[in-house]
Amino acid sequence: MALTPSTMLPLGTIAPDFKLPDVVSDEIISPATFKGKKALVVMFICRHCPFVKHIEQELAQLGRDYSDKNVGIVAISANDAEKYPDDAPDKLKLMAHELGFTFPFCYDESQAVAQAYQAACTPDFFLFDENQSLVYRGQLDDSRPSNSLPVTGKDLRAAIDTVLAGKSVPADQKPSIGCNIKWKPQNL
Repeated sequence: MALTPSTMLPLGTIAPDFKLPDVVSDEIISPATFKGKKALVVMFICRHCPFVKHIEQELAQLGRDYSDKNVGIVAISANDAEKYPDDAPDKLKLMAHELGFTFPFCYDESQAVAQAYQAACTPDFFLFDENQSLVYRGQLDDSRPSNSLPVTGKDLRAAIDTVLAGKSVPADQKPSIGCNIKWKPQNL
């Protein structure tokens, strides 16, 4: 596990397009799936990472809390499933069922989507406004597996609530920290 921070994609970046299968429904998900939503959360997560395991209940709760609030949420796993079989689509589907995810969970087999988002770690969070322009990228909250701070999702939740209120999200944002994305050799 290499401790890796977010790359902090420039604010104002338009959500890179993608078309990925949801591991639960097999539906093809894209940013257009969420057209008309006031906010879109794109998160890069996986099953095996201790940083994701530390916050997985909060991710599920986040989905439940915002399911009726005009917010689109999609999780994407881009890890090399050959080297990390816990991150293969069938295991991701199991994770989604066990945690009760209310949002699509996609698998980025080619890793092209993770590259387009400049995702660096799991978890890595990106929040886009109604124009799918990036307004927040960074951490869920200050909690880490190595500290005793509670997992609250306060940073991401504050950003989502600010977008829903029609206000500007402050640009002072802390990067997420987690395990590096497990790149395939050709994508290193």
